[in-house]
Amino acid sequence: MPRPRRVDAYLARTVMVSALAAWGVLLGFDVITALVNELDELGQGEYSLGHALAYVAWTVPRRAYELFPIAALIGSVLGLGALAGRSELTAMRALGLSRLRIGLGGLALLSVLTAAMVVNAETLAPMAEQNASDIVSDAKTGDVALARVSGLWAREGNVFINARDGVSREHQGRIRTELRGVRLYEFDDEGRLLSLAEARQAEHDGEHWRLRDVVRIRFGERAAAREEAAEERWESRLDGQTLATATRRPRYLSSAELRRQIAYLERNGLDARAFENVYWGRWFYPLNVAVLCISTLPFAFGSLRSGGFGKRLFIAIVIGIAYLLAQRLAVSLSDVYRFDARLAYLLPPAALMALSWGIFGRRE
Repeated sequence: MPRPRRVDAYLARTVMVSALAAWGVLLGFDVITALVNELDELGQGEYSLGHALAYVAWTVPRRAYELFPIAALIGSVLGLGALAGRSELTAMRALGLSRLRIGLGGLALLSVLTAAMVVNAETLAPMAEQNASDIVSDAKTGDVALARVSGLWAREGNVFINARDGVSREHQGRIRTELRGVRLYEFDDEGRLLSLAEARQAEHDGEHWRLRDVVRIRFGERAAAREEAAEERWESRLDGQTLATATRRPRYLSSAELRRQIAYLERNGLDARAFENVYWGRWFYPLNVAVLCISTLPFAFGSLRSGGFGKRLFIAIVIGIAYLLAQRLAVSLSDVYRFDARLAYLLPPAALMALSWGIFGRRE
């Protein structure tokens, strides 16, 4: 008679193999789709097929992180479903193992992969996304760019800054941020426009900002004065690295970068909810994986016993899509009605857990 620990190892191995297979298929399709999309960019500057392959390869860590919850769900359904179809779960029950023990034993190794994905999101994935951006920018523009922007807006006190586009790049060991098509709007405390400055370029050398080819109009009570300067120093506390971070999508940043950006936006009275949503999504990521996998337990001891591969896969896809849609809806509602994003991330897993536990309890 096999020992309970040996049974746990067998369950964990079965579910892990199914999850890895599902993960590989999903990731393969995603990578192929991304590569096909990049083929339309070939020929821009020096962007070649080699650059496209390198770009897609560097995005694999981020894609693996995003696809893992669904892969874990599909792996749990397929792995436990296969055991149920062969009546192995019934045999384990005859050994005296509870359904909950069987289910948690099957999900043991997935927790290790979940922890690895959490570490990946904070270390490898952001670095890899930065390298992917470098490859594209270097090939298309000739600059060793770390970030590209379009339509950047920022605020510092009563001054609002707008830049058409720009890059942040490394030069002689320093991060240099260059903004192009810069406009500075200065207001008084009552909201009246005091001055409007346009500069061809704003450059941050790691310590100071400099404006080049500046045209400034100062507005008085009854007149306006025009000033021009080839170059002038811009006294600003705006951090070039923070602006570079703001040019990247929030979901491509580490939690430390997200916290820094949230603090900057809140300090300047700007809306930080887009970054807060991603930040709290990182914290709830392990919970999402655990809840999705646990939700398969009622099916493993019920409908999956007599179902084939197609039925099991269909059930996994339905659960995954319904859960992701519910969570996105909750997060969107938190933006509209301005309630805490943590509550939005907590409601869907709590509802799915309550539903699964209710079904599981009745069958137990």
